[in-house]
Amino acid sequence: MLLDSCGSRASGVQVGGNRMSEKLEIQELLQKEVYVGDTLVGVIVGERFHPRDEFVRSMRIQVLDGVAEEYMRKPADHAPLHKELVHSIRPDGSVKLSKSMRELQRRWRNTVRIDEQLWAPDELMDRAVMDNDGVDIGNVVSLVKVKRTYRGVVVDVHGVLQRRMSLPDQIIIPVTQLARTTAYLDEIILRCPLNRLLSLPSYLQLNE
Repeated sequence: MLLDSCGSRASGVQVGGNRMSEKLEIQELLQKEVYVGDTLVGVIVGERFHPRDEFVRSMRIQVLDGVAEEYMRKPADHAPLHKELVHSIRPDGSVKLSKSMRELQRRWRNTVRIDEQLWAPDELMDRAVMDNDGVDIGNVVSLVKVKRTYRGVVVDVHGVLQRRMSLPDQIIIPVTQLARTTAYLDEIILRCPLNRLLSLPSYLQLNE
């Protein structure tokens, strides 16, 4: 679930600077502009909903086109903003980050692209994974990197499905098969049915 101004959850964002240290709720940051120095990066649009705070370490921001083109390998209109990067609130109400654009660029490289958006690992952990026929496969427990790039998500497979389809406890699903996320059910939807997934060369290679 991605919270907007109608959301019910209010996870805190610790803001620390030389002169201030306070905890702001996500509702107070919605639609706030985000700056690195004098560079406008984008606007905060919400965050994931999850009852456990360790799975909500990033906010979602809508990124300016020029910034996306310059600092992303492939431009994306929405991306994560790790809460620990928030330094302070400027006099005009906008958000100041503590790091450089180089650091933001580094973190955006450490993401997964789903439906032309960038997602941080903490935004994917523990999400339910469904195939495009609505079959509930399991939940994301970790991610797999190949040559410093995320190539797959590790999913704990539900026991019933393990027995029915002779699957192991865990499978690795290629990130290229992640079609979209759902806003309110905290799910990841695949591009294809499970039977088709299990026969794909990219799946077989990751699960050797």
